[in-house]
Amino acid sequence: MRIEAINNNFSFTQQKKTSAKKDNNPISKTGEKAILAKAAFVGGLGLGAKLLFEIMDENFVIDTLGEKAEKIVDKQHRNVSKNKKFLLTLGAWAGLTAAFIGGFAILYTIFKAPSINYQGNVNAFKKQKDMDVYIKGNSAEKEIYTQMNEKAKNASPEEKAKLKEQYMVMQKAKNKVPDFVKTGLNKKEKAEKNIQSK
Repeated sequence: MRIEAINNNFSFTQQKKTSAKKDNNPISKTGEKAILAKAAFVGGLGLGAKLLFEIMDENFVIDTLGEKAEKIVDKQHRNVSKNKKFLLTLGAWAGLTAAFIGGFAILYTIFKAPSINYQGNVNAFKKQKDMDVYIKGNSAEKEIYTQMNEKAKNASPEEKAKLKEQYMVMQKAKNKVPDFVKTGLNKKEKAEKNIQSK
């Protein structure tokens, strides 16, 4: 009985093709998860601030954090003037407040991590499909424009008129950018949109 070596070339070339395909599409799962994590962190900051202000109604936070801030300043800066001590205490109090709110935001983001992971995968899948359609449409448009340009170089006046009509049809059926892509329209494009809407 003879045993032959396994050829892994097929799987290697397959991986290369898929990675090359992914390079064309700018949407990634990591990017989508980062957007959601940032949103969760900002939401956590808001909730942390709200929680802190709810506790502040009883002056518990002001007194407790004020005492802690004074202790920190007394320990770190012993021989300072009253004005400087007041500013340092105020800064320490603000730092402790920011640490509380930031800590709460981090905990909130960690709590939301499974949801962020799942929703990031779903969003990336949807956006990748839309972007793939847009990219393929753009490459098809580019190919058609290139062919029209090549034809126009050696075309008769009648053919040029026909090509001009085809070009106008192509301009009306232009590939639309997906909704989730934020495009910075310049003034000319905005003016054209306003004219078309009237």
